[in-house]
Amino acid sequence: MYDLLDRIDSPADIKGFDMDALRELCAEIRRYIIECCSVNPGHVASSLGSVELIVGMHYVFDAPDDKFVFDVGHQAYAHKILTGRKEAFRKNRQKDGISGFPVMSESPYDSFGTGHSSTSISAALGLAEAAKIKGTGSKVIALIGDGALSGGLAFEGLNNAGADKSNVLVILNDNDQSIDRNLGGMHDYLLRITTSSKYNKVKKHIWDRLGEGKLRRQLQKMTRDTKANLVRRWGGNLFEDMGFRYFGPIDGNDIAQVVDTLRRLKRLGGPRLLHAHTVKGKGFSPAEDDPTVWHAPGKYDPETGERMKRHNEADRYQDVFGQTLCELAEADPAVVGITPAMAQGSGLCAFKNSFPDRFYDVGIAEEHAVTFSAGLAAGGLKPFCSIYSSFAQRAYDQIVHDVALQKLPVTICLDRAGLVGEDGATHQGSFDLAAFRSIPDTVICSPRNEAELRRMMSTALAAESGPFIIRWPRGCGEGVAWRDVPLQETLEVGKGEKLSEGSLIAVLAIGPVVNRAVEAAEEFASKHRIHINIYDMKWLKPLDTSIVNGAAASCKAILTVEEGALKGGLYGAVCERLAETGSHVPVRGLGIPDTFIRQDTQTGQRASCGLDSEGILGALEHLFEKLQK
Repeated sequence: MYDLLDRIDSPADIKGFDMDALRELCAEIRRYIIECCSVNPGHVASSLGSVELIVGMHYVFDAPDDKFVFDVGHQAYAHKILTGRKEAFRKNRQKDGISGFPVMSESPYDSFGTGHSSTSISAALGLAEAAKIKGTGSKVIALIGDGALSGGLAFEGLNNAGADKSNVLVILNDNDQSIDRNLGGMHDYLLRITTSSKYNKVKKHIWDRLGEGKLRRQLQKMTRDTKANLVRRWGGNLFEDMGFRYFGPIDGNDIAQVVDTLRRLKRLGGPRLLHAHTVKGKGFSPAEDDPTVWHAPGKYDPETGERMKRHNEADRYQDVFGQTLCELAEADPAVVGITPAMAQGSGLCAFKNSFPDRFYDVGIAEEHAVTFSAGLAAGGLKPFCSIYSSFAQRAYDQIVHDVALQKLPVTICLDRAGLVGEDGATHQGSFDLAAFRSIPDTVICSPRNEAELRRMMSTALAAESGPFIIRWPRGCGEGVAWRDVPLQETLEVGKGEKLSEGSLIAVLAIGPVVNRAVEAAEEFASKHRIHINIYDMKWLKPLDTSIVNGAAASCKAILTVEEGALKGGLYGAVCERLAETGSHVPVRGLGIPDTFIRQDTQTGQRASCGLDSEGILGALEHLFEKLQK
């Protein structure tokens, strides 16, 4: 089926290949990625574009003795396939399968775990310094996408490595994209380097018209030197100014050029940066034509590229957010939208198209996104800053220092909050409730359905200070009608809602898991002829203490339910309140346990955490049995 790939169990198996075999191997790896991801969705376009770079790295260097660090990690599929995980890749991102990202415990070839952006250079620098101190002689290579350079951590690593003259090679995989199409000064800078007519004219008329051989190699070196001088005259090479020797750009999808360049760079020491231009989605025309959609396209036909339609008719929370924000912006010219490179994932494409002058994609820079939003708010605007929950962890200081301390009216919209499914431990939105609850003057809420999200957004717009944090899960809502909810319909901040009247046990829940609690309570009532109190808390902060006090006074036990870290979230807030009042009513909490949750479907993850209706029913039964004793 795969003439070469089927014979490879480790990178050592490719060392004797000639260039023709390497080209064929790259083609087979692409075909394998396309085939596997068509039925088991993953990150397609990024990994297709980086195949030659990864094959070249394994061909020239000697992993795992030499250390490879991938940034962000979703470009590393070829690496996994070459390093003994070819068959395991068929269950990539599935329960009990391999992770979609590099994981140190998964393979000795994964030198550092990476799932978030801009970490590779700092980690590679640490590995290089460790190799120097221990005298191992290991070469260290960081493969970073151009979009990841918009993250400040990447520049911190560059600055440190350049100043210390560390022996690290950074390969810049420049495909003019990160996830959504890149915006900003770094992208423009790289594009000017790549497309500079001065040195590309030299390249076109000399390199490309020469055959393979010694003369071409000599002229390649000459034009690299000429190009470097031209770039310096044009305005200075950023990387060389930071202490790196800059090489390139090269065609990162030309395996012969990649191998030849890496061989040369292997003999050099100190901080080096190789600029490689690649095509995101390379080798699969649908992915090349629309790399943003094909970053993570779901299931598709590997022959035609036709994507499978989702069958759930409920609207996705991200689309409810995007449409509602458009309507709010239509009514209020001060409304602006901000995202760190997640316009499509956050549902902001419609807003971008309708209000291009009020939409800001700041690149993969969550810290900057929040402080920039704070500046917008200080200037009299009403920013809605949409960030995935797991990525918002990086902006904690900015939320504290730049928004909360100054009481600026910034609405922070946390998409993908809770359990996210196949992306696994690096992407779980587990910690936002517990992390942000301790920040003074912060409002935190979570809707139980689409209509409540719309109301919370209107409530946030009316708020006079911030942060105002709204969090919602990945995927589809409850199928609740929401489009006709009036924009002026707001909620009372800090006021929860009783959904069912009962006795004995009170369930206090927040977010869409409220609906699963209602289902569990109905099943419990059907079995035991006992109705229980169900409360939609809506607000983690300020907490509706009247609900907590009332539940403690009227019921014999309380169950809290949240799709967030159990320690420090709603469970912690309720227990703290009861301790303050001296109540001794027993409280049990359901939430995400004190561990990192590995990849599975969202349904499977919720079941394992007891956050589906069956798990909540089991908790109710347990409490009921204890109360009967």
